[in-house]
Amino acid sequence: MTKKCILTSYSDGQNRFERRIPNYMLNIKNEGIILERTNLFFESEAVLNPGCIEVNGIVHMFYRAVRPGNHSTIGYCQLNDNKIIKRLDHPVLVPEYDYEKQGVEDPRIIFLDGVYYLFYTVFDGRNALGAYATSSDLVNFTKHGIITPKISYREAMEIIGSNKNVHGRYFHYAHSVERHNGPDVLLWDKDLFIFPKKINNSFWLVHRIMPSIQIATFKDFSELTLEYWHDYFKTFEQHTLFDPQYRFENNKIGGGCPPIETEAGWLFIYHSVGQIFLRKKYYAAVALLDRNNPRRVIARLPYPLFAPSFRWERKGSVENVVFPTSALIKNGRLYIYYGAADTCIGLKSVVLSDLVRELRRFPVNQ
Repeated sequence: MTKKCILTSYSDGQNRFERRIPNYMLNIKNEGIILERTNLFFESEAVLNPGCIEVNGIVHMFYRAVRPGNHSTIGYCQLNDNKIIKRLDHPVLVPEYDYEKQGVEDPRIIFLDGVYYLFYTVFDGRNALGAYATSSDLVNFTKHGIITPKISYREAMEIIGSNKNVHGRYFHYAHSVERHNGPDVLLWDKDLFIFPKKINNSFWLVHRIMPSIQIATFKDFSELTLEYWHDYFKTFEQHTLFDPQYRFENNKIGGGCPPIETEAGWLFIYHSVGQIFLRKKYYAAVALLDRNNPRRVIARLPYPLFAPSFRWERKGSVENVVFPTSALIKNGRLYIYYGAADTCIGLKSVVLSDLVRELRRFPVNQ
């Protein structure tokens, strides 16, 4: 590991400049672009934000495919040694109901107890909510509908507001979404997936109500009723995994890749958004969670794991975006799949032991 500098962008009100912070940084290898859009109508605008799972040496990638008008479906391909060996010419998951008429987006896939769980965001043009589907063969999926709370921002904030320690930024985001989508817009709840292992015989669901990351636990998906979420909001501060803390995440954070279990703890890669005036930049970030109680954060890097640096990460449908959504371990390296500039799919890798060692340099006192 070599001593380098962290580059943190900010502004003095007149000139934008970079502040250099001495530190030890990881050797992140750029593996390049691994999937781009095609001329097929359903993915002619962009491909991004994939959910990946490896089975018998083959990586099955489910990705968000965007057609003109910002309508999304979920496409599919197979990779071997990160090279495409099969790619379908049609989406595998498409909108079927009114609540997803604008798109099904940003899939994450998990295998647990013999079942493949595919989580995704549904969007009807105004409301962004979380849903999931299941499969036994990665070919045929059964949709199970929305599992995040179907409740208005106004009602949710009234309940959350009874918590003494809830940060005021939740209400700022509520007002922002209401201003753009109307006062009756439902609570936006995205970036959801479960841990790939039950803990204390319960599912652990990561989700994101802006600007922080939360965890919900339950024995069965049937428990996720409106009554469940009402009770959840009453003790909302107990369910927050962590809040934005560093300059590179001063706007918001959200779940990224489904956690990976290591001897040191759950490796949790998330995305963060830093903002300078009206300009935003998305980063990949990482934390380490306790294996038996993932609500306890063991360590957290105070600098980005990686940031937009190549042209295809800085220029595209949305500028300056790296959005990690899946990670796999192979031969001691951690491979991180991500959406780049909301246009294509890129891949980074890092030696897993180096990453864990670096994380341990930044313990979190709780």
